[in-house]
Amino acid sequence: MHALLLTIFIDTVGFGIVLPLLPFFAERFGASPLEVTLLATVFSFSQFVFAPLWGRLSDRIGRRPVILCTLAGMFCGYLALTMTDSLLMLFLARAFIGSMAANAGVIHAFIADVTSNTARAGAMAKVGAAHGLGFIIGPAIGGLFAGSNPTNPNLALPFIIAAALSGIAFCIACIQVRETVAVETRAEAAKGQRSLGRVFIEAIRIPQLALLFVVVTMTPFVFSGVETTFVLWSERMLGWGPWQNGQIYTFMGITAAATQWFLVGRLTRRFGEHRLICAGAVMIFVGVLLLPQMTGTIGLCVSFGFIVFGVSINNPSLSSLVSKYAHSSERGSLLGLSQSCSAMARITGPAWAGFAFGAYGPDWPFFSGAVVMVVMFFLAIRVKPAIDPANVPK
Repeated sequence: MHALLLTIFIDTVGFGIVLPLLPFFAERFGASPLEVTLLATVFSFSQFVFAPLWGRLSDRIGRRPVILCTLAGMFCGYLALTMTDSLLMLFLARAFIGSMAANAGVIHAFIADVTSNTARAGAMAKVGAAHGLGFIIGPAIGGLFAGSNPTNPNLALPFIIAAALSGIAFCIACIQVRETVAVETRAEAAKGQRSLGRVFIEAIRIPQLALLFVVVTMTPFVFSGVETTFVLWSERMLGWGPWQNGQIYTFMGITAAATQWFLVGRLTRRFGEHRLICAGAVMIFVGVLLLPQMTGTIGLCVSFGFIVFGVSINNPSLSSLVSKYAHSSERGSLLGLSQSCSAMARITGPAWAGFAFGAYGPDWPFFSGAVVMVVMFFLAIRVKPAIDPANVPK
């Protein structure tokens, strides 16, 4: 598992290098602000489509080949960025990278394959921590090599570095990451695997699993909306620029990484995933309600501390619970469908937050997020410990 975490970290550093540079790249081709934001939408939409497909394929042929394929795809996607010469090609490259990055369900299935029920949420949280550290380091590297000239940044070199890092991650995975799905399980999946539509329909017929699928969408819906509108809010309400916002986002990344690496496992063993989900909803509620009242960096760090802590304990707990409802031959499919739900929330969340910001005022993305968290809390208290996966009907 440690080799997988290192692979995820290195690949995420490459992803983080590219992410903040894309708006500058798009503007070179005359992209409007709407088209710049659509780059994020097309990425999430690709994840929505491909997450369950990769998960299903990993049940049939194994986790390792799918992980290697998606890492190689990321390498090719970053190379494609260096050769992009039009806005259309940029959107196609971004969509392709999104489809390759839709492997979170496979990675969570890999973790579920090699961990016990009690250790699972903590192990999945470490995956989130590896992502978080990559997102802290990646943008700093991208900014360093892109240069300080905002009108003419050097974009080719950061993209090449990102491709090289994905190549390194691929090589590490080739050598160190082992297959976790038994040959018998793969044969069972290949022989009798149901369609994704049937897996989903059968899943939502289990009341607790249907409830989990609903709850899974709520945290990313709120958090993605807060992330995308906070810069606009801070600019209008506080007169902030990139430097101040960068400090906040760095704090968020460090908080998320520390929480997921050091705390989630311990908290899960003591309280259980279902209680952490309730606590996470409360934390996010407090954070988004406090945020519009804050006028300084310290106060905003306190608000985002609540939000990020809640998100950091929610996401791995929910993935762990979903995995415990999955038959071993369909674990990847079910976790892929769960990730697809999250991706759809990351599409609709910013859209709603942007609408609320413009229609009702700058504070309303946060107030509406608080309402969603109240609903999530009352749904989460109905979540019960997962049944034994061995008893899941197939």
